Amino acid sequence: MSGDRVVRSAPFTAAVPSRRPPAPRDGALRPPLPLRGVLVLVLLLVVSCGAGGGDGGSGDGGGQPPGAPAGVTAEAGSATSVHVMWNTVPAASARVSRYEVYRGTTKVEEVPGSEHMVDVTRLRPSTTYAFTVRARDAEGRLGPRSREVRATTPAATVSDRSAPGRPSGLRGKAVGGRAVQLSWFASTDDRGVLSYDIHQGGTKVHSVGGGQTATVVTGLRPGTRYSFTVRARDAADNVSPPGAPLRLTTPGRDTAPAAAPTGFRASSHRSEGAYHIDLSWVPPRVDGVITEYQVHLDGRPATSVVYGGEAPRDRATYSFYAGREAGVDHRVRIRARLPDGTWGGFSTERTVTTGPGH
Repeated sequence: MSGDRVVRSAPFTAAVPSRRPPAPRDGALRPPLPLRGVLVLVLLLVVSCGAGGGDGGSGDGGGQPPGAPAGVTAEAGSATSVHVMWNTVPAASARVSRYEVYRGTTKVEEVPGSEHMVDVTRLRPSTTYAFTVRARDAEGRLGPRSREVRATTPAATVSDRSAPGRPSGLRGKAVGGRAVQLSWFASTDDRGVLSYDIHQGGTKVHSVGGGQTATVVTGLRPGTRYSFTVRARDAADNVSPPGAPLRLTTPGRDTAPAAAPTGFRASSHRSEGAYHIDLSWVPPRVDGVITEYQVHLDGRPATSVVYGGEAPRDRATYSFYAGREAGVDHRVRIRARLPDGTWGGFSTERTVTTGPGH
């Protein structure tokens, strides 16, 4: 169901085609989804999306395997490595014991279920690679493949033995009890900086492209002191010394505002005798891709929006049914599921009234 936006509203699930669905990457022919009347039972959605995948997993055969990891990204870290990231599979799907990373059909990396990134090394320069990620639970059941992502390694620079300068000016702040925002000044290099590595203590926890000098690190613990450093890397895999460390303490209780959608707007329109509420927002800045949002209407969860293909990064929109009566006031707000599997903070709450001019 790559390229579709899945909308969950218990007890039904609907698959809503994206406005610009991408062509299938695997060459398989897929029938178009109808634009109306596409409500199906959750069980049907699981079957149609291939809960176990055609190449299925192992295990005892009982229960459901984990879901497919969402928000998978891949970016070259050097001429011979690619940094692959994904969002944690929610615990409601199944308890994940480890993640498996595939290059094409070959498993190349495996990490514990508590991690959601890895560097795939020993690659060839100037080559395009395709990656997928699968989750395996404690019983050995292997979930379906994620959406395929591609990355191209740059050309090799064999004669380059000079490392980039160390990043400077690292600063940041806690965003709730489980995340921090970091930013730094760009490094210099005679051939150009290809990526930046973010370290938490002595462990690399994230990587961003060379044109980016800010990020958000999630998956932290409330009331904990952390030390962060940044190192620059060029295409020849020369790595700079670490910049000066930045020490931050997350709030003791997770009560500070977590990463939340901004620029939230709500309005209504009438179509075919019924009123619909139209939402738009800017996704929160996080160290990954936001693929799921939960809409709250009048103080209660109303529906969830899940992006199975390319999730919006700049501004997202969504419209849902609100009834046939005009002049009804509704309070609406939205929150995002963060890459570490936790829910972020709520957007500003908006009030919208069904009817003309609202």
